[in-house]
Amino acid sequence: MGKNCRNGQAEILDDRELDRIFRHLISREHKLFFTIARYTGERFGAIAQLRVSDVYDDHCKPLQEITFPASIRKASPDGSRSTRQMICYERLADGLAAQRPKSCDRFWLFPSSIKTGQPITWSAADKWLRAAVERAGLEHRGISGHSLRRSFITKLYESGMDIHAIQQITGHKSISVLQKYIGKNPAKLKEALGAIFA
Repeated sequence: MGKNCRNGQAEILDDRELDRIFRHLISREHKLFFTIARYTGERFGAIAQLRVSDVYDDHCKPLQEITFPASIRKASPDGSRSTRQMICYERLADGLAAQRPKSCDRFWLFPSSIKTGQPITWSAADKWLRAAVERAGLEHRGISGHSLRRSFITKLYESGMDIHAIQQITGHKSISVLQKYIGKNPAKLKEALGAIFA
Protein backbone atom coordinates (compact mmCIF):
# COMPACT_ATOMS: atom_id res chain seq x y z
CA MET A 1 0.00 0.00 0.00
CA GLY A 2 1.49 3.31 -1.00
CA LYS A 3 0.55 6.66 -2.35
CA ASN A 4 -2.04 6.60 -5.07
CA CYS A 5 -1.93 8.25 -8.50
CA ARG A 6 -2.72 11.72 -7.20
CA ASN A 7 0.59 13.34 -8.19
CA GLY A 8 2.39 11.15 -5.66
CA GLN A 9 0.61 12.71 -2.69
CA ALA A 10 -0.76 10.84 0.29
CA GLU A 11 -4.54 10.48 0.52
CA ILE A 12 -6.53 13.00 2.56
CA LEU A 13 -8.87 11.43 5.09
CA ASP A 14 -12.05 12.72 6.69
CA ASP A 15 -12.87 12.40 10.41
CA ARG A 16 -14.93 9.25 9.89
CA GLU A 17 -12.03 7.48 8.17
CA LEU A 18 -9.53 8.67 10.79
CA ASP A 19 -11.80 7.38 13.56
CA ARG A 20 -12.10 4.07 11.74
CA ILE A 21 -8.32 3.63 11.55
CA PHE A 22 -7.94 4.67 15.21
CA ARG A 23 -10.32 1.90 16.30
CA HIS A 24 -8.10 -0.65 14.54
CA LEU A 25 -4.89 0.37 16.29
CA ILE A 26 -3.81 -2.31 18.70
CA SER A 27 -1.84 -0.69 21.52
CA ARG A 28 -2.14 2.37 23.72
CA GLU A 29 1.25 3.53 22.37
CA HIS A 30 0.06 3.29 18.76
CA LYS A 31 -3.10 5.23 19.64
CA LEU A 32 -1.04 7.94 21.34
CA PHE A 33 1.26 8.26 18.32
CA PHE A 34 -1.76 8.45 15.98
CA THR A 35 -3.45 11.05 18.22
CA ILE A 36 -0.38 13.30 18.12
CA ALA A 37 -0.09 12.94 14.34
CA ARG A 38 -3.80 13.54 13.76
CA TYR A 39 -4.17 16.61 15.96
CA THR A 40 -0.81 18.32 15.37
CA GLY A 41 -0.13 17.50 11.72
CA GLU A 42 3.52 16.80 12.56
CA ARG A 43 5.57 14.35 10.52
CA PHE A 44 6.04 10.77 11.73
CA GLY A 45 9.83 11.21 11.88
CA ALA A 46 9.57 13.99 14.48
CA ILE A 47 6.84 12.31 16.53
CA ALA A 48 8.92 9.12 16.76
CA GLN A 49 11.72 11.09 18.44
CA LEU A 50 9.64 12.93 21.04
CA ARG A 51 10.81 12.81 24.63
CA VAL A 52 8.27 12.34 27.41
CA SER A 53 9.21 15.83 28.67
CA ASP A 54 8.19 17.34 25.30
CA VAL A 55 4.59 16.27 25.91
CA TYR A 56 3.97 15.52 29.61
CA ASP A 57 4.91 17.02 32.97
CA ASP A 58 6.43 15.09 35.90
CA HIS A 59 2.97 13.85 36.92
CA CYS A 60 2.25 12.54 33.40
CA LYS A 61 -0.25 15.31 32.65
CA PRO A 62 -0.21 16.91 29.18
CA LEU A 63 1.72 20.16 28.97
CA GLN A 64 0.13 23.36 27.66
CA GLU A 65 2.19 22.92 24.47
CA ILE A 66 3.88 20.01 22.74
CA THR A 67 7.43 20.91 21.75
CA PHE A 68 8.91 19.47 18.57
CA PRO A 69 12.60 20.44 18.91
CA ALA A 70 14.40 21.68 15.80
CA SER A 71 16.80 18.74 16.00
CA ILE A 72 14.05 16.21 15.27
CA ARG A 73 12.16 18.15 12.59
CA LYS A 74 12.68 17.98 8.85
CA ALA A 75 14.96 20.65 7.43
CA SER A 76 13.59 23.40 5.19
CA PRO A 77 14.83 23.59 1.58
CA ASP A 78 17.54 26.02 2.76
CA GLY A 79 18.76 23.44 5.30
CA SER A 80 17.55 25.25 8.41
CA ARG A 81 15.46 23.64 11.13
CA SER A 82 13.15 25.29 13.62
CA THR A 83 11.47 24.24 16.82
CA ARG A 84 7.69 23.98 16.59
CA GLN A 85 5.37 24.32 19.55
CA MET A 86 1.80 23.14 19.23
CA ILE A 87 -0.84 24.44 21.63
CA CYS A 88 -2.63 21.59 23.40
CA TYR A 89 -6.19 22.57 22.54
CA GLU A 90 -9.03 20.60 24.13
CA ARG A 91 -9.31 17.69 21.65
CA LEU A 92 -5.54 17.16 21.60
CA ALA A 93 -5.20 17.45 25.40
CA ASP A 94 -8.06 14.96 25.90
CA GLY A 95 -6.38 12.50 23.53
CA LEU A 96 -3.02 12.87 25.28
CA ALA A 97 -4.65 12.31 28.66
CA ALA A 98 -6.65 9.27 27.48
CA GLN A 99 -3.67 7.56 25.86
CA ARG A 100 -0.92 8.71 28.24
CA PRO A 101 1.86 6.23 28.97
CA LYS A 102 1.40 4.00 32.02
CA SER A 103 4.66 5.47 33.28
CA CYS A 104 6.30 8.77 32.38
CA ASP A 105 9.50 7.68 34.09
CA ARG A 106 11.43 7.23 30.85
CA PHE A 107 13.27 9.42 28.36
CA TRP A 108 11.65 8.60 25.01
CA LEU A 109 7.89 8.84 24.61
CA PHE A 110 8.06 6.00 22.07
CA PRO A 111 11.05 3.83 23.02
CA SER A 112 12.29 1.19 20.62
CA SER A 113 11.59 -2.41 21.58
CA ILE A 114 14.61 -3.47 19.51
CA LYS A 115 17.34 -0.90 20.23
CA THR A 116 17.74 -0.17 23.94
CA GLY A 117 17.94 3.52 24.74
CA GLN A 118 16.68 4.58 21.31
CA PRO A 119 13.30 5.84 20.07
CA ILE A 120 11.25 3.96 17.51
CA THR A 121 11.80 4.77 13.86
CA TRP A 122 9.24 6.43 11.59
CA SER A 123 9.23 3.25 9.50
CA ALA A 124 8.15 1.19 12.53
CA ALA A 125 5.25 3.60 13.11
CA ASP A 126 4.41 3.49 9.41
CA LYS A 127 4.33 -0.33 9.57
CA TRP A 128 1.69 -0.49 12.33
CA LEU A 129 -0.30 2.32 10.70
CA ARG A 130 -0.45 0.33 7.46
CA ALA A 131 -1.56 -2.76 9.41
CA ALA A 132 -4.37 -0.75 11.05
CA VAL A 133 -5.38 0.67 7.66
CA GLU A 134 -5.60 -2.86 6.30
CA ARG A 135 -7.68 -4.05 9.27
CA ALA A 136 -9.97 -1.05 8.71
CA GLY A 137 -10.52 -2.15 5.10
CA LEU A 138 -8.93 0.98 3.63
CA GLU A 139 -5.83 -0.59 2.09
CA HIS A 140 -7.03 0.31 -1.43
CA ARG A 141 -6.49 4.01 -0.63
CA GLY A 142 -3.14 5.80 -0.91
CA ILE A 143 -2.79 6.16 2.85
CA SER A 144 0.56 6.74 4.52
CA GLY A 145 1.79 8.55 7.62
CA HIS A 146 1.81 11.73 5.56
CA SER A 147 -1.96 11.37 5.10
CA LEU A 148 -2.46 12.56 8.67
CA ARG A 149 -0.41 15.71 7.99
CA ARG A 150 -2.26 16.50 4.77
CA SER A 151 -5.63 15.78 6.42
CA PHE A 152 -4.82 18.09 9.34
CA ILE A 153 -3.76 20.98 7.10
CA THR A 154 -6.69 20.52 4.69
CA LYS A 155 -9.17 20.45 7.60
CA LEU A 156 -7.79 23.75 8.93
CA TYR A 157 -8.08 25.31 5.48
CA GLU A 158 -11.58 23.99 4.75
CA SER A 159 -12.74 25.22 8.16
CA GLY A 160 -11.95 28.75 7.02
CA MET A 161 -8.62 29.32 8.73
CA ASP A 162 -6.45 31.93 7.04
CA ILE A 163 -3.44 30.49 5.18
CA HIS A 164 -1.06 32.66 7.24
CA ALA A 165 -2.54 31.31 10.49
CA ILE A 166 -2.11 27.77 9.16
CA GLN A 167 1.50 28.62 8.33
CA GLN A 168 2.09 29.71 11.94
CA ILE A 169 0.59 26.46 13.24
CA THR A 170 2.46 24.10 10.90
CA GLY A 171 5.76 25.96 10.88
CA HIS A 172 6.03 26.11 7.09
CA LYS A 173 8.38 28.87 5.98
CA SER A 174 6.92 28.95 2.47
CA ILE A 175 3.23 29.41 1.69
CA SER A 176 3.77 27.84 -1.74
CA VAL A 177 5.02 24.64 -0.07
CA LEU A 178 2.16 24.73 2.43
CA GLN A 179 -0.41 25.04 -0.37
CA LYS A 180 0.76 21.72 -1.82
CA TYR A 181 -0.57 20.00 1.30
CA ILE A 182 -4.08 21.35 0.88
CA GLY A 183 -6.38 19.00 -0.99
CA LYS A 184 -8.85 20.39 -3.46
CA ASN A 185 -12.42 19.33 -2.74
CA PRO A 186 -14.59 19.98 -5.85
CA ALA A 187 -17.82 19.82 -3.84
CA LYS A 188 -16.60 22.48 -1.40
CA LEU A 189 -15.34 24.68 -4.24
CA LYS A 190 -18.75 24.42 -5.96
CA GLU A 191 -20.51 25.27 -2.70
CA ALA A 192 -18.24 28.29 -2.13
CA LEU A 193 -18.76 29.57 -5.67
CA GLY A 194 -22.49 29.06 -5.34
CA ALA A 195 -22.56 31.12 -2.14
CA ILE A 196 -20.51 33.93 -3.72
CA PHE A 197 -22.57 34.09 -6.91
CA ALA A 198 -26.00 33.39 -5.41
